[in-house]
Amino acid sequence: MGGAHSREELISDSDEEEYEEENEEEEENFQDSKDETPERSSSGRRRPKTPSSLDEVEAKLKALKLKYPSANTQNPSLNNAVKLYLHIGGNTPKAKWVTSEKLTSYSFIKTSKINGQDDEEDGEESENEEANGEAWWVLKVGNKIRVKVGVEMQLKTFGDQRRVDFVSKGVWAMKFFSDEVYRSFVSKFNDCLFENTYRIESNDANKVKVYGKDFIGWAKPVAADDSIWEDAEDSPLKSPQSATPLRANQDLREEFEEAANGGIQSLALGALDNSFLVGDSGIQVVKNFAYGVHGKGIYVNFDHGSQRSGSSLVHSTPKKALLMRAETNMLLMSPMTEGKPHTNGLHQLDIETGKIVSEWKFGKDGTDITMRDITNDSKGAQLDPSGSTFLGLDDNRLCRWDMRDRNGVVQNLATSTPVLNWTQGHQFSRGTNFQCFATTGDGSIVVGSLDGKIRLYSINSMRQAKTAFPGLGSPVTHVDVTFDGKWILGTTDTYLILICTLFTDKDGKTKTGFDGRMGNKIAAPRLLKLTPLDSHLAGVNNKFRNAQFSWVTENGKQERHLVATVGKFSVIWNFQQVKNGSHECYHNQEGLKSCYCYKIVLKDDSIVDSRFMHDKFAVTDSPEAPLVIATPMKVSSFSISSRR
Repeated sequence: MGGAHSREELISDSDEEEYEEENEEEEENFQDSKDETPERSSSGRRRPKTPSSLDEVEAKLKALKLKYPSANTQNPSLNNAVKLYLHIGGNTPKAKWVTSEKLTSYSFIKTSKINGQDDEEDGEESENEEANGEAWWVLKVGNKIRVKVGVEMQLKTFGDQRRVDFVSKGVWAMKFFSDEVYRSFVSKFNDCLFENTYRIESNDANKVKVYGKDFIGWAKPVAADDSIWEDAEDSPLKSPQSATPLRANQDLREEFEEAANGGIQSLALGALDNSFLVGDSGIQVVKNFAYGVHGKGIYVNFDHGSQRSGSSLVHSTPKKALLMRAETNMLLMSPMTEGKPHTNGLHQLDIETGKIVSEWKFGKDGTDITMRDITNDSKGAQLDPSGSTFLGLDDNRLCRWDMRDRNGVVQNLATSTPVLNWTQGHQFSRGTNFQCFATTGDGSIVVGSLDGKIRLYSINSMRQAKTAFPGLGSPVTHVDVTFDGKWILGTTDTYLILICTLFTDKDGKTKTGFDGRMGNKIAAPRLLKLTPLDSHLAGVNNKFRNAQFSWVTENGKQERHLVATVGKFSVIWNFQQVKNGSHECYHNQEGLKSCYCYKIVLKDDSIVDSRFMHDKFAVTDSPEAPLVIATPMKVSSFSISSRR
């Protein structure tokens, strides 16, 4: 476990020079910092440097006091001059920044040969590239860095240090010699990022096309109404500032860890007595305690039950488990094809008997259809003992399903597969590309899409969204919403996006975007990111998954934390800190406010899911219910302590 800030020390000029003098030998030995390795004797000691004719010539030239650029020059004549650093040592005690280039320069070039070396460097693309539309903006720094401008770089700005950090096959930092050059770099980088993302030139007119005139604050955060964030903090149940632990080894303590029976594929947390680990061959039942979940020794095998052997769903591993009917029943959803989420049906498991009592099919107007995802009617719907409906989502469908037979007659499972009753919903024209959805406490619906858009639907209509947020260009792969509907958390591969849905209508009343059209008084979103170093340590192929709020099902209670999974990391943010506009993370930032203040729980294996238990399991010495983390073979519970 570890935090983010301990590895992000200041890089001051005095520290750099002192480090370079005292550690010159180590720096020259680092292959990415120096091109040559110094000669060494067989004993390992450094040999005295033998004078050479080249050294003598260089000494005589320096004696003439010619004007050579140097690292100490405060106003280098080199265009776009920067000092380049490389981070070495990962997250070990020996981790540090080393100087890679005392003086080099950066440039933005447009090219189709992102990994090539022989391209035009004046920022202009060739005629063939322009005609084919294949050119991309690339950042080039000296001869060591050549990377496509994108969110994958995880660029982080430090205005007070005239510094930017980013990832490109390693973690780099550039320090600029003047505020003017620093600001010019940030502005040009953002323009290149916009053009690479949307494939159109970065200008005011195109930003209006992309975001819409009501959301121009997303492109120009300084023009947005940020006061709504502060207004939303007036809840008497604020998270205390100490809610996110300051020292992980002291304040995030592991209560339980145990092996699971078979590879865990998903996690279904209950608010009552039990939670469930869905694995390759069955479901393991675990007991809910105030300090986490612990095994009961009960295991439900999928091949025990009344399902027919010819079923195409019987032997596939469920990727989604949904609790219903006061947590006595569970819906299990398995993909038809490996790697794709769509399915044409699901199983209904009776938890009390441990048997699958029905296999349902999705159908509309006599035709079988597929679903990408399912969820409960509302945040607390799984606690309703009489609940028989749930929501379904496909690429271009949003609907409500009813498990009750419309004729009041129980169908004969031996001769037919019952078809769920489509009771409400809409089949949209192609192009919505829905990916994920979630519900509020009152049953309003938020939907995330492949193009990054996030749509809000009221409890009264699934046909037309009340509000549609434009997104920031990255697909939204998971979405969550607070119980009161005031906050939305979207997951993309490289960052989380937190949106406030509050607005003031023409009568001066405060509403959410689920209840009415928000007009042009819309707050800019905030981003939650990993630092470039943590992003690099998480692994280039690991992406953010399943970000969600802590779990409340009662009006007047406020979620306290946000948690997301990326590779072997479970990443926790303090919700109150993220909302606080004066929080230290937001100082000296350019563009949308990005929060890097988090805690990491590191596991030995890739994490399947990380979720907070229901807030009823919070105890007096902890401001938050336990965090449950599942890997394929283990499940662990962590308590967050308020003690300092």
